[in-house]
Amino acid sequence: MLVGSGLLVVFLIVSVTAPWWAPHGVAETVDTPLMGMSWAHPFGTDVLGRDVFSRVVNGARDDLFLSIVSTLVAVVVGGIVGLVSGYVGGWLDELLMRVFEAVISIPLLVLALLAIAAAGPERSGSWLLLIGVVVLVYAPRVARMARSIAVDLVTRDFVLAARLRGESVRSIVRRELLPNATGVLLVEFGVRAGYTPILIGSLGFLGFGARPPSPEWGLMISENRDGLLAAPVIVLAPALSLAVLVIALNLCADGLARYLGRQAVRTP
Repeated sequence: MLVGSGLLVVFLIVSVTAPWWAPHGVAETVDTPLMGMSWAHPFGTDVLGRDVFSRVVNGARDDLFLSIVSTLVAVVVGGIVGLVSGYVGGWLDELLMRVFEAVISIPLLVLALLAIAAAGPERSGSWLLLIGVVVLVYAPRVARMARSIAVDLVTRDFVLAARLRGESVRSIVRRELLPNATGVLLVEFGVRAGYTPILIGSLGFLGFGARPPSPEWGLMISENRDGLLAAPVIVLAPALSLAVLVIALNLCADGLARYLGRQAVRTP
């Protein structure tokens, strides 16, 4: 957890400060295309002659922000829906679980592409759409986990006492169920955050994520893949950055699960 947290702090510092110390702008053409590593351009130049180093460090903001925010929204939405469903039970619980199972049965990338296609080309590439896609993909998985916790907690004495006091569903979920589910939801957040950069990067690589000239790492890999043989570093730099971010998030998830005495279940 310490190693993962340290790496995330580095990513956070880079994402916040990069606009001030990056040598070039993300869309600035600075030299001949497909140049290799040099003192002037540590990661070379891409197919349009832009400085890859400047684009990679500026891209940390996009990937980190999108990963953390979209995962947080997915966990909040899925957690609340799952806890309410497990507590209320009955036909509402059955309906929600069947819908979630149907959504989960669709492969992640296929579901994400369907959601982007349904949103229309005018919204393609927007951050709100990408956050919504991540929520659609991961919220049902979090909801199932939260629902299983709620089903276990419903029979506990403190929940029965709250019912006898006449508390509302909202009050019981907020004051009784949520505090006891926080540990599991935190682990779920860590696990899902480890997968989210891969999903966002995959969408960018396929051309359905961020739009040019965004320095999002998946998009950078896609844009520069034709120059892989001429200058491998222009593809390896964003690819390795994405890999290190995923590793850092996974290390944090494993460490958090160990600290809370739980096991991180890695289901994509």
